[in-house]
Amino acid sequence: MQRCTWATDDLLCAYHDTEWGAPLHDDRLLFEFLCLEGAQAGLSWRTVLAKRERYREVFHGFEIARVARMSERELEKALADPGIIRNRLKVTAARDNARAALEAIDAHGSLDAYLWSFVDGKPVRNRWKTSAEVPATTALSDRMSKTLKKDGFRFVGSTICYALMQATGMVNDHLVGCFRHRQV
Repeated sequence: MQRCTWATDDLLCAYHDTEWGAPLHDDRLLFEFLCLEGAQAGLSWRTVLAKRERYREVFHGFEIARVARMSERELEKALADPGIIRNRLKVTAARDNARAALEAIDAHGSLDAYLWSFVDGKPVRNRWKTSAEVPATTALSDRMSKTLKKDGFRFVGSTICYALMQATGMVNDHLVGCFRHRQV
């Protein structure tokens, strides 16, 4: 079975085969990916994926309203937890992003509607043959990044936004030869 070249071990293969690139429309899961992609900045996705379960525990299952209410004490406790990436800016960004997400939900009806509006509600279907063709950013991720920043989100640079779009199926970047390309 042929996969995208980055799926190199059991953890990454399981993620690739079951989640990555599948269109996602659940607000809580979209928020989870927004937080995790931000946590990844400067690190490997594998590092974040290995800590995902602990992130879910520390950040209350990524329930947006609950994360928005996290106290300074809770954030300090999170910063001491070796099960997550202990970067103050990334940890506090989760709460700030939850607050921005609540505002987006109020304005757009759901986080899903807000984020998917950048692709007009349907996935962009790319046809890359090699991993070298897959971009790190696009004009679309540039626009998403600029808008999210304007709307109060943090750790949402263009590369993070493009990774978010890939992970949640807003763009299908499975290589043409990958068995998941046609599935998603």
